Amino acid sequence: MSQPRQQQVPPGVTAAMTPRPDHGEESYRGSGRLAGKAAVITGGDSGIGRAVAIAYAREGADVLISYLDEHEDARETERWVRKAGRRCVLVPGDVADPAHCRSIVGKAVEEFGRIDVLVNNAAFQMTRDSIEDIPEEEWDRTLAINLSAFFHLTKAAVPHMPPGASIIGSTSVNSDSPPPQLLPYDVTKAGIANMVGSLAQMLAGKGIRANSVAPGPIWTPLIPATMPPEQVESFGSQVPLGRPGQPAELAPVYVLLASDEASYVSGARIAVTGGQPIL
Repeated sequence: MSQPRQQQVPPGVTAAMTPRPDHGEESYRGSGRLAGKAAVITGGDSGIGRAVAIAYAREGADVLISYLDEHEDARETERWVRKAGRRCVLVPGDVADPAHCRSIVGKAVEEFGRIDVLVNNAAFQMTRDSIEDIPEEEWDRTLAINLSAFFHLTKAAVPHMPPGASIIGSTSVNSDSPPPQLLPYDVTKAGIANMVGSLAQMLAGKGIRANSVAPGPIWTPLIPATMPPEQVESFGSQVPLGRPGQPAELAPVYVLLASDEASYVSGARIAVTGGQPIL
């Protein structure tokens, strides 16, 4: 299975993708597993974030969506959340800025009164063939968006998270099997996995759980926006299932980790990789 060759300008938009990703718009069925909860999802405008937002709303949660500047995508996600009968708050801005991370949390507390679920999902990557090709500002920005934002968001959110709350980081199969062309991204995803392990222990006394999800190749706007067209065409063919995953195929894992059903699950990293093992 392959996609047509295509390329976008970062961060990429859903409407320009061929084929369009499946976020569970027509398939996800909720059963009240997150009834009454309030969630913050970074990178919630598209891709995995949109699928998680739709699933959370259909499970009964109100959602705040943080995103950079993809307003059309964000409004589409908002439409699906509201269609599920839940509140949706949109907060545009750059999570590379620590002050903006704090403002995201502040807005969530203002709107919802607390944060039950924090999903750190926003990410940036670029494909580079050698270390000499990686601009220093690109290294700094990748770490700021993918890793430092997780720290700033969590630090700000924890005082507003009740016992039973859940922190979920989006890591990657790349944290174990780092492709050389994505060096800065690989480093951040390994860092997220490590941070979650520390947080699970650090926050256990507060009754807050921390886990991560390790996706494999998932068909999102990040792919055509950050990879050469020939790599986009073969994207996902390397895993045992022989295809990229759809965002909708990750949503149930994020629902589980956010739900009270996972009350004894903390410090875990769950692979959604199409058959490629993680360590």
